[in-house]
Amino acid sequence: MSFASERYLNHPTFGMLYLVSPAGEGRDIYATLYAQKMFFLVSLQPRGAEFEVIPYMDARHYADMNLARCRRDKSEDFEVWQKLFKQTFI
Repeated sequence: MSFASERYLNHPTFGMLYLVSPAGEGRDIYATLYAQKMFFLVSLQPRGAEFEVIPYMDARHYADMNLARCRRDKSEDFEVWQKLFKQTFI
């Protein structure tokens, strides 16, 4: 995946979510933009999106795996993902 720009989704209950990391298998990790940090494993479906709440440590694990993959593959997006990781988890 090439990181073109920030990606957002609207959750029916929690409002705007922002992309934190790809999670593989057509899924991505999103976090709440406002208020308390909640993380969601999101699968985009033809008729909408499926949201699964996941713990902080699981979201961080997916983001760590993404950074490791980007580093290994020498991805041009590594610095963007690394900055987003630091803003979200540190």
